[in-house]
Amino acid sequence: MANHPYHGSVIELSRPALRSNLRFLRRRIGKGVRFSSVIKGNAYGHGIEAFVPMAEACGVRHFCVFSAEEALRAKRSLTQKSEILIMGWIEDEAVEWAVENGVSFYVFDLQRLEAARHAASAVGVPAKVHLELETGMNRTGLSGEQLDEAVDLVGRSEGMLCAEGLCTHLAGAESVGNDHRIRRQLQAFDASAEDLRAKGIEPRERHAACSAAALLYPESIYDLVRIGIAQYGFWPSTEVRMRLVLEGREPGDRPRKDPLRRVLRWVSSVMSLKDLPRGEYAGYGTSYLATKKRRLAAVPVGYYHGFPRGLSNLGFVLVRGRRAPVVGVVNMNMMLVDVSEIPGVERGDEVAIIGKQGRSAITLASFGDLASRLNYEVLVRLPADLKRVITD
Repeated sequence: MANHPYHGSVIELSRPALRSNLRFLRRRIGKGVRFSSVIKGNAYGHGIEAFVPMAEACGVRHFCVFSAEEALRAKRSLTQKSEILIMGWIEDEAVEWAVENGVSFYVFDLQRLEAARHAASAVGVPAKVHLELETGMNRTGLSGEQLDEAVDLVGRSEGMLCAEGLCTHLAGAESVGNDHRIRRQLQAFDASAEDLRAKGIEPRERHAACSAAALLYPESIYDLVRIGIAQYGFWPSTEVRMRLVLEGREPGDRPRKDPLRRVLRWVSSVMSLKDLPRGEYAGYGTSYLATKKRRLAAVPVGYYHGFPRGLSNLGFVLVRGRRAPVVGVVNMNMMLVDVSEIPGVERGDEVAIIGKQGRSAITLASFGDLASRLNYEVLVRLPADLKRVITD
């Protein structure tokens, strides 16, 4: 924190951790399969502008985003000739920008396909589209007559529509409870791909696998995989983690070491210290009463920064490698933590909110469980204006 005097807290992104995760994931995926880094939701809270150049330095050359706005931010952050694919929202007015800048995008209805054709004709460059197939997710995707019309429109586009991809989204590969549904989706995807091939649609790449599918369903790995949460060092679910850790293990064997390393670490510092006499309340209201003399540290992080108010008198942070409980109500911009049992705490000491400090760690899972939130939700709620820094 000493190197960032204008910020109450910073998010550190570990380049070595990302490299390690990518090595593990590429081994699982296999050779000849393109790795696409999913950076929707502000790179899962890691920050698009900081994460994209770091990922490129680690060899990533393809990124998936949700929206045109994220595509624009990613495009501005590129340091290499990497490709960008929009999986979700793009207004018709932004389609021309995407086409002109070589950004590809999902097509899941005829209106978007028409917009792509018009934009391609206007700028004189073929639109690179990925036809999303409805295989059982029942959210977005082409099927039936609409898919037939889309194929016909591509055929009549005089080269202005380049169907470079064929894709689908799997409905919950992280849970064994969805196994039958996932396998039916993959069968439907394969059948549709064969049917489209017979009609002259042979895309450069087919893709269906997210992190969970790529780890648990080898048959879902086609030409490209869309890896989100796992590249950042987090498991899609506890179930996926357990299945991978126990994979191939003989009875009596020790569990495998977790192959994923957390890229993100969120740290702040002690802002001030105060001795609280026995019988006094701390902070707003009367939610915390000192039953004996306590020493409290103020930390300049609150619910505005993404630390849930629901962790009042419940959460904890790390100071000098030891757990310090949150006491009183978490404020908008600060919180109080009890450092009575931690000797020698001083103003300016580092406070770890998420991540390791010494031999101790606050995992995102523990942070999320206390706040009744999923890993994904905790990450994407980290404000975009928190400082992100790369560490080696």
